[in-house]
Amino acid sequence: MAGTREQLSPARRGGRAESAARAARPRRSRVRLTLAISLSLLVLLTGGVGWMYLKLGGDINTFSSDGVSGDRPDADASKGENVLVIGSDARTGGNEALGGGDKGDIGRSDTAFLLHVYADHRNAVAVSVPRDTLVTIPPCKLPDGSWTGTRPDTMFNAAYSTGETARGNPACTQNTVEKLTGLRVDHTVVVDFKGFAALTDVVGGVTVCLPQPIHQRDLNPHRTTPGKLLFPRGEQKVSGQKALDYVRLRHGIGDGSDIGRIKRQQAFVGSLIKKVKSDGLTPTKLLPLANAATRSMTVDPGLGSADKLLSFAMSLKNIDLHNTKFVTVPWRYEGSRVAVVEPDADALWASLRDDRTIDGKDASGKKGAARSSASPAPSAAPSPGDGIRVTVYNGTTVRGLAAQAARTLEGDGFTILGTATASTQDQATTLIQYGPGEKARAGTLAQRFPEARLEETPTAGIRAILGQDYAAHPSAAATASPEPTAVPSEVSDDARSADDNLCSNLSYG
Repeated sequence: MAGTREQLSPARRGGRAESAARAARPRRSRVRLTLAISLSLLVLLTGGVGWMYLKLGGDINTFSSDGVSGDRPDADASKGENVLVIGSDARTGGNEALGGGDKGDIGRSDTAFLLHVYADHRNAVAVSVPRDTLVTIPPCKLPDGSWTGTRPDTMFNAAYSTGETARGNPACTQNTVEKLTGLRVDHTVVVDFKGFAALTDVVGGVTVCLPQPIHQRDLNPHRTTPGKLLFPRGEQKVSGQKALDYVRLRHGIGDGSDIGRIKRQQAFVGSLIKKVKSDGLTPTKLLPLANAATRSMTVDPGLGSADKLLSFAMSLKNIDLHNTKFVTVPWRYEGSRVAVVEPDADALWASLRDDRTIDGKDASGKKGAARSSASPAPSAAPSPGDGIRVTVYNGTTVRGLAAQAARTLEGDGFTILGTATASTQDQATTLIQYGPGEKARAGTLAQRFPEARLEETPTAGIRAILGQDYAAHPSAAATASPEPTAVPSEVSDDARSADDNLCSNLSYG
């Protein structure tokens, strides 16, 4: 064979080479075509995601941060994150067709809750604030650049309407929540009806439950007849307008109050989270959701880009459904309004600052950190207040400091006789004054103020004169005790988890 190949003429050898080249050409062409198609698809896919990011960025509206108060809680007070979520019922931007507010183009807050994501990123709790709650609304910026005065005993949802603009006033609501809770709000998100409806459509509907059949008159109590059936009793899937009707439903169930509606809204959000997590928390799944939500979403500048928004959403993926809780701020009726119950509410806010869950578990993410509230106290624990009678004075120029300390001391069992402003406001160190024979009780009080000094006076009684040391670290009195006040059982017992039975605890009254 070797000899035969050697005897081939150059012409024949060239012919064979051409044949081999012709045979190889289709194979190389097919490879090049496959590579070209693959690269094209890759470009299209990555380009599509890039386009989606650009589109999301263009759809996200932000509100100006210049209306956020300069007098804010310490950013390091809690290692977790606090996100204020506001539902707006304005009649602008297509929302009127979905049942927006009845005051023209004035933005109003229909619902609100503060979501606390614990530092371990494995627990979260959403605290609802009823819109009729009487609170103190701090100074807020108006559209003309001026600032309002402080408004005590004002309905909570009035904060969002401050300035009477179509876009509402998210910064004013944020200021109010920070004033109410003592927690720094890291992010604020406003979602209107249009965005909410689109979100429920994208996920393919949300499963809800009704404790009884609902007719048209339950949505419009001015009707003289029941009208057609809107929701049968029991579990069902809702989206779009029907989802809005469900979360806004107030009359015809329980006592027809906003408190009952909040319970159903909490159940709805829990079901929505369950649906989203079951579909998978991946960028591919989250992009369509974010696209739907951002069309009618307004956020603070810290969430004002697609990557920031999606990054925050992805940070929640390790939170178990059972560890996602919903509660309502401790409340009681005050006439036709709602009042915050103290010291129960302060105990709730303190637990969030300390990154303790509502059942007392440490969720700070630190190994060997705070024990559960059920753990035994060490021998060095400060003595309980046992009703020791104290008058609290503010020796600084920081407004509200005496009231804040008084609430903390009441939670520790002390009896507060009153609060007042001290004769001078230049007190550097907290001073505990006590009368004859009261040194031991004054010492028990001093344990709540690590830098305090004791002083005996001829005047009977015990007085705490707060200094700059307490103003700089107002939580010091609470942290001095290794056993923090537990969240009241009324709050923890009424909590809902995202994996609870959909048909349980759906109304009040």
